[in-house]
Amino acid sequence: MTDLVQWAALAPLLALAGAFVNGLFGRSLKEPAPGIVGSVAVGAGFVLSLIAFFGVAGTGEAVRVGFGDFLTAGSFTLALGFHLDQLSVLMMLIITGVGFLIHVYSIGYMHGDPGYSRYFAQLNLFVASMLVLVMADSFVLMFVGWEGVGVCSFLLIGFWYRDLANASAGRKAFIVNRVGDVGFLLAMFLTFKVFGSLDIQTVSAMAPTMLYGSAVLTGIGLLYLLAAAGKSAQLPLHVWLPDAMAGPTPVSALIHAATMVTAGVYLIARTSAVYAVAPGALATVAWVGVLTALVAAIAAVGQTDIKRILAYSTISQVGFMIAAVGAGAYWAGIFHVLTHAFFKALLFLGAGSVIHALGGEQDVRKMGGLGRRMKVTGTTALIATLAIAGVPFLSGFFSKDAIVVATFTSGVLGGVGGEVLYALLMITAGITAFYMFRWYYLVFAGEERLERAVSDKVHESPSVMTVPLVILAVGSVLVGYLGLPAFLADNRIAAWLGHATAAGEFSHPSVATEWLLLLASVLVAFIGLALGYWVYVVGKGAMARRLGNTPLAGASRGAFGVDALYKALFVDTGSGTAEAVTLLDREVVDRGLVGLSGVVPLIGGLLRRWQSGQVRAYAFAMLLGAAGLLAAVALVGVLK
Repeated sequence: MTDLVQWAALAPLLALAGAFVNGLFGRSLKEPAPGIVGSVAVGAGFVLSLIAFFGVAGTGEAVRVGFGDFLTAGSFTLALGFHLDQLSVLMMLIITGVGFLIHVYSIGYMHGDPGYSRYFAQLNLFVASMLVLVMADSFVLMFVGWEGVGVCSFLLIGFWYRDLANASAGRKAFIVNRVGDVGFLLAMFLTFKVFGSLDIQTVSAMAPTMLYGSAVLTGIGLLYLLAAAGKSAQLPLHVWLPDAMAGPTPVSALIHAATMVTAGVYLIARTSAVYAVAPGALATVAWVGVLTALVAAIAAVGQTDIKRILAYSTISQVGFMIAAVGAGAYWAGIFHVLTHAFFKALLFLGAGSVIHALGGEQDVRKMGGLGRRMKVTGTTALIATLAIAGVPFLSGFFSKDAIVVATFTSGVLGGVGGEVLYALLMITAGITAFYMFRWYYLVFAGEERLERAVSDKVHESPSVMTVPLVILAVGSVLVGYLGLPAFLADNRIAAWLGHATAAGEFSHPSVATEWLLLLASVLVAFIGLALGYWVYVVGKGAMARRLGNTPLAGASRGAFGVDALYKALFVDTGSGTAEAVTLLDREVVDRGLVGLSGVVPLIGGLLRRWQSGQVRAYAFAMLLGAAGLLAAVALVGVLK
């Protein structure tokens, strides 16, 4: 069985091969051949991930696939390889499974695009990088995948680079993520200093022997949190993700659902042994997650772009995941990664189907009633909306409930911290239900607000796009049953991930308390949906328009001004400095050199006059020189 599991090491290589073929030969292939090549490469990776899953499930043991020694210095040796355990295998299934559906969907969505083959080459490279990240057995190899994901996001967000706004969005994502990468590098340096190793399993084995709560372990945890905040778009490094909507919509689905933004959650879960002995860092993780979830949810309410609403939703949902791992419920955070991968990919691909049908229109105020004309897209979008809102019996309900309950009962936060974070998450859950009802109603329900020229062209997307929607909708319903509350049934996902992550500190409330917490989650979800129904269906949006000029509404539309603040502090300051340097270069350096160049001919002209070749002129010069010398001697004598 171990030999079969080792074959999973080929999954990144297959995706890389797809990128190689499309990158070098894609332009000579006729559409849809590049899309088929890219889809098959990722689909084959999914098959290998399934083999690894059943292999690890059969033995219960992790499997290491070594590639040999990478670096030897004295007694230190760094060997590179893949570590396949319950956590990495589950992430592989998410990346390749959802990634495969996004690739297939892209065959129809990108039809006719001049960069068709380039798109699939970059998409395959993205998947390969993410697989390396989650399969790596050392922080060094993980960092290779980490950077690969960053480069691919830059390429795909700025895919339509001829539009300056798209290119700027790609650069913004790249630059903001470099801030987090500095945290990763510093964390690696400190990890090596403390543990003497960069092998993840060695560090995890040594962590419990370290001094509990020591400053150095807290520092390592905070630095890894900084890295996670960059990749997973958490406060204060969340500003790049809304602009990432500049790329093709399937790219948004891949980044938001299956790959990049979940990397930070994975990093904290993978280093859970370190966080288990650094409670200060763990509590900080929880607070960052909760505050990000709340701020992003409020920001989502005021957006009008169909994809931008979902972007802030992603920031908020990842905040839930970060809060879970910060509470020590690593399994709950990864469980939400799993359910979120399905319903968020479905939401983005549904938005892409709408944009495809409307010829590029993305303003939800110019839509409405599309569910009647795009039945598959509308129905699947409704399922995803209810799932993310936390409606019972759908996947989002189970994973979100697991997070809020774990936060409430966590012993890591101490005192009343758990209850406060629980309350904030419940408020956020209600806001989520509200803005997702708004998103669905303005797009798929209510009166049609399309322009006539657009309305005549509305059509359901082709089957190559709708079939992935249906599959994701089924997953959005069913995957949640892997994590049923423990007091109701066996929690399979918790038991599975318990082998690969540290155990959190939790109190165990009574069954009655757990039922109350469960019912509270249901109540909050329905309050949010009911409020959305009252505002947009009963009140026809009149209250929303009246409140549109309030300070809170303005803060929501501007995402609390964080982006504008960063622009003033960093972008405008940098631009001003660059303009000052340019002025200095142009006015002082350039003109100064030009002025000097004019002095040289003047001096040359004077010297030329002295070198006339006439004896009388030389004699006269000698006379002047002698006179000057006599005058100097006389002056010296007088001064004495």
